[in-house]
Amino acid sequence: MKVGTDGVLLGAWADFIDCQSILDVGTGSGLIALMAAQRNSLAKITAIEMDADAALQARENVDNSRFKERIEVLPVSFRDFFPTVTGKFDSIVSNPPFFVNSLPSPDLKRTGARHMDSLTPAELFKMSRKLLNDTGTLSLIYPFSERNNIMTVSEKENFHLSRETVVLPTRSASPKRILLEFTTRSETETDRNELVIEEKRHVYTPEFIHLVQDFYLYL
Repeated sequence: MKVGTDGVLLGAWADFIDCQSILDVGTGSGLIALMAAQRNSLAKITAIEMDADAALQARENVDNSRFKERIEVLPVSFRDFFPTVTGKFDSIVSNPPFFVNSLPSPDLKRTGARHMDSLTPAELFKMSRKLLNDTGTLSLIYPFSERNNIMTVSEKENFHLSRETVVLPTRSASPKRILLEFTTRSETETDRNELVIEEKRHVYTPEFIHLVQDFYLYL
């Protein structure tokens, strides 16, 4: 599971302020869990990953970091992890599988990581609703084309959209991704904005640099 822009965006964008407990669903290489630990010096982070090899890589990455005492990596799916949880989380974050209609990849592990069959939006929202504390947030990244579907699913589980950022590759391009933050608090107002990644090829916008510069050696 290579490091991708989606994971970096979500890890930099999600609100981890004042969180004591964070759950990273589908951690892959451990990227978002490590970013959360870098941004919050006190939180305990649980990172779950259903693919055993990816979970092993995430554990190695965590063990080679200065955050290893605060991150627990578990080789388990969200479906199997959910019944074992006894506490609540302040933040749940996930770069979830989202390819529904595309052809399965010849690489079965990559297929599992990218297709919704491995974790449907309905499952993600339903289980997250049970695991979040009263003031907790669920932060996700999806293709922009999935926004209406995700909103329908979230409303069925009584989530409320508190923040969304539409992500555009360039100023003239169509939106490709959307960052979404949900809460269970019904009185929440929605903060909406846009993020453009590049002015032109390999020339990044000031907004993108400001968001992610703490996580790149060279930008």
